[in-house]
Formats: sequence, C-alpha cells, structure tokens
Amino acid sequence: MADRVLLLATKDTIGYATAPGREGVASGAELVATIPADRLGAEVTVEDVLAEPSWDTSPGTMLGLARRIRTAILADGFDGVVVSHGTDTLEESAYLADLLAGPAARRGAIVFTGAQRQLDELSTDGPRNLANSIVAAAHPALRGLGAVACLDDELHAARWVSLVDATTVRAFSSAPFAPVGRIAGARVELLGAAPPRPPEAGGEPEPDVALVKTYPGMVAGLLSAVVDAGARGVVLEGTGPGNVPAGLFAAIAELTGWDIPVVVASRARTRTAALAELPPGAGLAARIGAIGARGLPAAKARVALMVALGGGGGVAAARDWFDRLARPADR
Repeated sequence: MADRVLLLATKDTIGYATAPGREGVASGAELVATIPADRLGAEVTVEDVLAEPSWDTSPGTMLGLARRIRTAILADGFDGVVVSHGTDTLEESAYLADLLAGPAARRGAIVFTGAQRQLDELSTDGPRNLANSIVAAAHPALRGLGAVACLDDELHAARWVSLVDATTVRAFSSAPFAPVGRIAGARVELLGAAPPRPPEAGGEPEPDVALVKTYPGMVAGLLSAVVDAGARGVVLEGTGPGNVPAGLFAAIAELTGWDIPVVVASRARTRTAALAELPPGAGLAARIGAIGARGLPAAKARVALMVALGGGGGVAAARDWFDRLARPADR
C-alpha cells in the first residue's frame, strides 16, 4: 500500500503566475499536477488552506497549520504532511509546528516547502521542491526528526533553518549546523543528527508576543508601548552574545515585576548558554530578570515564547521552558 501524504497548500510564490494571460494562483491539486506521476511516490491528498501572504502570516494561521498537521498524523492516519508555504516566514511556521507536534513527530514526517521563483518563471523551483517534499514525507527515516524544511534538494531541521538569501534558490541554511538530509532522485539520504526534540507543550500558545530590535540610544518607552498595546511577552533582538542597551534595564526590571517575560536573543549566532552563564560584561540583562533565548534567533525565540506562555504562566514558566529547550528531551 502506498504511503499517504497530506498536502496543505497555502498558495504564495510557489503557486503564483503573473505572465500576461496566465495570471493567477495555482491550487494544491494544480501544484501536484506539475509533478510527473512517477515522481510522486505516495498517495497525495490535497487541502487548500486560506492564508495570508507569508510576509503577513498571522499567529492564528501558523497555529491552525500546526494543529492540522498533528491531527492529520495522529487521528487521520497520514504517514506524512507537506505544507507549501511562502518563504518569508516559513521558518517560524515550521518551528511552531515542531514545538507543538508532540507524539506526531514520532509517528509521521512533517515537511515544509516553498519556492523562490514563481510558477511561471523560467527554471521555477516550486515543482522540484514539492516533489522532493512528498518523497521526504513518505519516507520512514524522517519519522522522529520533527518538522523539516525541504528546499533546493536539502532537508533542514526547523529549529536550525533560516532564510539567508531572498534572491536565489539557495535561500535557506542551517549554518553553523549541517542539513539533516538531502533528496537524490527518489531517495532520502540522512546526513546527520537532528536537534533534540523539544519538551511537550502545554496549553494554547499566546499570540500577543512582541519582537523588538534594539539599537544604541533606544528609549525605554518603546518597551512600555508594546505592553500597553497588549503584549504578554517581549523578545528583544540584542547584539553580541546577548546584550541590550543599558537604558532598557529599568524597563526590563519593571516588566519582569509585572510577570511579563522579556527574552533576549541576538542578531548574531550564539550558543545555548543562559544569559547568567555568559562571561562578565555580557548578558547583563540577566541580573534584572531577562531570559536568554538559548541560541534561538529572535524570530524563533518569539515563537518559543508564544508556546512557553501557553499554559498561562509568566516569567517563571518562560524561564523554565527556555531552560528545557536547551536540554535534550526524553523521546
């Protein structure tokens, strides 16, 4: 019996056509039809998902995809799920799905894909990426790896993948880590270990988490403004290993006192060490209650904080969640 794969098609660039006389957006079924039958390698069921453009994807849409993935594997018996997604925020949606997958990550494959070139462009990358993703989603080797991104013949772990070049088909990288695998024709070749599975998530993720990029001379009132607008948590994109302007310290302490967690990520790659474990002079915000992102880039730290606050907790719950993210979880 052929493996059963569900395709959740959110449209975006992989389905766009803009040439005169061919304008439109391909449905999921039309995308599958671009793949030669001998390359499918699975029984594909298609569901078209109403979604915003990737650059404006809402937390509700990301959460809806994560829920459908989990249900498709655990309740509907699919062997794998492919999500065609715009590349702007693919890494965030994939990481949220990874954090919320729970036992579904052990039972089936979860594969996100997209395209840098429109469907009607010369040498479009969409059909190849989709064909590879279906091959990957049907392959038993991906069960247990969690969510991955499949683009340009490579498989990247959701925790590590980042969009690094918005101008070419070699758009995604896991650096400094290696891709976890690659697709060679109809074969899946695993290249290395995936990141540890995250701890089991509890409750509904909190969508109102703000992401603020810091800069020298930044005024503290900007943090108060996002909280006044309804943010239940704040991620600061700092510099170096986890530094933010000293002028924000009083505001960070105040927010922490209100049980609103402040997580400090970095615009650079960092280690998984806690802020308080950094050498003297670095990570000073830890002294007034800030939480380290544990190596996550700011956009993914925001996703992780959304999940951390899902159980209704505040600073203590968020700190515990990020500490557990940095440790291997029981499989």
